[in-house]
Amino acid sequence: IKQWYQRRVRATQSKQNVERALDSFMEVVATQSDHVPALLGSAIAFMILKQVPRARNQLKRIAKMQWNPIDAEEFEKAWLLLADIYIINSKYDMAQDLLKKCIQHNQACFKAWEYHGYVNEKEASYKDAAMNYERAWQFSNFTNPTIGFKLGFNYLKAKRFVDAIDVCHKVLNHHPNYPKIKKEILEKARANIRV
Repeated sequence: IKQWYQRRVRATQSKQNVERALDSFMEVVATQSDHVPALLGSAIAFMILKQVPRARNQLKRIAKMQWNPIDAEEFEKAWLLLADIYIINSKYDMAQDLLKKCIQHNQACFKAWEYHGYVNEKEASYKDAAMNYERAWQFSNFTNPTIGFKLGFNYLKAKRFVDAIDVCHKVLNHHPNYPKIKKEILEKARANIRV
């Protein structure tokens, strides 16, 4: 049932089909107010329909619920989506609380570590950002070029030039044409070592 709900929303982006899926989710929520997959499905539908405040309200309902292993994946997705909304609105403390919940229940959630790094980066705390991006890089199996770029950038800002160069090489090994990493990080890190 859980997968059916989420596939139903994501299967099509047409407004009419998303609205139909939303109606289905809301019917379930009307009879089972704590049905996490239906609440998440309705939140995703609201996001697709560009009704962010309504999506946020559904996600807040999930965030207030007691975590359970049966709906663990949906809880994680809901917390990440709500954290993303908070980050967009510069509500970093609220986002950090949700990200801590994600990590508490799944330490290998690389997206939560990535968001933590992003918040630290926005607050110009490059050492903390690098630490969080390191975890995201580790849990993405050292292959996600976007996280590698962000990690290299924060190493550069934290004056960890050798580490920045190492990460750049790893990214370029898997993604030789990854844009801007050579010019913006690798060359600058090398120049700083030479000085």
